[in-house]
Amino acid sequence: MKMLGHARQAAVLAAATMLVIGGAAGCAKEDTGGTTESGVPLIKTGALTTCTHLPYAPFQSKDQSGKVVGFDVALIDLVAAKLGVTQEIVDTPFEGIKSGADLNSGKCDVAAAGMTITEERKKVLDFSEPYFDATQALATQTGKEVKTLEEMVGKRLGVQGGTTGEEYINGQVKEKSLDIKVVSYRDLAALQQALATNQIEGAVNDLPVWNEYIKANPGKVVVATGFDTGEQYGFAVKKGNAELLKTVNEAIAAARSDGTYDKIYAEWIGAKPAS
Repeated sequence: MKMLGHARQAAVLAAATMLVIGGAAGCAKEDTGGTTESGVPLIKTGALTTCTHLPYAPFQSKDQSGKVVGFDVALIDLVAAKLGVTQEIVDTPFEGIKSGADLNSGKCDVAAAGMTITEERKKVLDFSEPYFDATQALATQTGKEVKTLEEMVGKRLGVQGGTTGEEYINGQVKEKSLDIKVVSYRDLAALQQALATNQIEGAVNDLPVWNEYIKANPGKVVVATGFDTGEQYGFAVKKGNAELLKTVNEAIAAARSDGTYDKIYAEWIGAKPAS
């Protein structure tokens, strides 16, 4: 390659600089969000962005087309409709959701992840009114049922890391001095796979997710026993985001009063327990 003269080098450099500037000017403008007509700030124009952690059927999971669907998704769709926008979902590790990091960093506007309201999580998140009463359940392979946690002594019991189920089991094992090997898995799918492949003798998670798994895998797993922990799920927003929290609560209240909540519950969870 021949060397260019100084004048020609300067001309080439100037042209290249103009191209860079022109290219930058031609790029799409970064979406820094905006405010809806009702005054609710969103991180992305025209969308309510939801953080969740997949899979967690029946609350949120992908259908055969790859679309994320479920009980939580349907309820947050009501919030989005009330805001006049559409819901967009971000799949992200649960740790970033429950710690508030994802909301604080602007990854999403709301968190909907089958998440139990706890005093510890209230320190970093603002929760909606409860929208679901949850119960922990212990599942085993069919034919290997147990009636109590004590019957798991000497065995391996799986839990999903970072969940209230994990906290409950660890608390019970310590309080009752039970010789149970508690194994923590990164997500629900890994936990269910471990139970199905006999890596563990039992697994604890919320009752609806076991019911959904058994429906999809009949005859393999049973709910052996339940633990009424009095837990309730809530949607979460960034601390201080009162406008969005108010809209979430209004959407849930409206759905409960006009029957929409019951229809969504029946579609994704099943028959409501007798009150």
